[in-house]
Amino acid sequence: MTPRDVTLTVNGRAYRGRVEPRKTLADFIREDCGLTGTHLGCEHGVCGACTILMNGDAVRSCLLFAVQAEGAELRTVEGLADGDRLHPIQQAFWEHHGLQCGFCTPGFLMTAVAFLRDHPHPTEREIREGLAGNLCRCTGYQNIVKAVAAAAAVLTSTAPADETRRAAAKKGARGRRRTPEHPRRGRARRTAR
Repeated sequence: MTPRDVTLTVNGRAYRGRVEPRKTLADFIREDCGLTGTHLGCEHGVCGACTILMNGDAVRSCLLFAVQAEGAELRTVEGLADGDRLHPIQQAFWEHHGLQCGFCTPGFLMTAVAFLRDHPHPTEREIREGLAGNLCRCTGYQNIVKAVAAAAAVLTSTAPADETRRAAAKKGARGRRRTPEHPRRGRARRTAR
């Protein structure tokens, strides 16, 4: 196969390389960019250890070819901290013992970043569903779930006012469904949880 040029941005820095079209994005990140925080576990997209953000979406970098990411904006675990200051999700994993052996941690962190952006006030069940695509071989899910819940609390307490108002309006809409005029709906929702 004829090598092709690839130019993309990782954590705000531009990278360029000449790669075989079959080279995975995960290998490009690790070998060509030198960012080894992204881990390869199963190489089949099952374990989630290679999860990164591509143009803001959580993706499995082992399932993409580097040439498919031409011109993309990537964010890896190395791009979470602000200098020596950990990202709130990293801090929560540290404080709640969600790190375990650490191999799967980068994938969990990047999945959690995307999940909490889209679900700023998750329930425990929603957190478990949001992280269901990532596997922890240490079986430490309980502490990981606690860490994501703690990070959600920190992130929403520092969220801009507009986001807080939107979340309150959404919560209010949910509360109105449980008024005495609709008691059955309210009971059904509580038992489903």
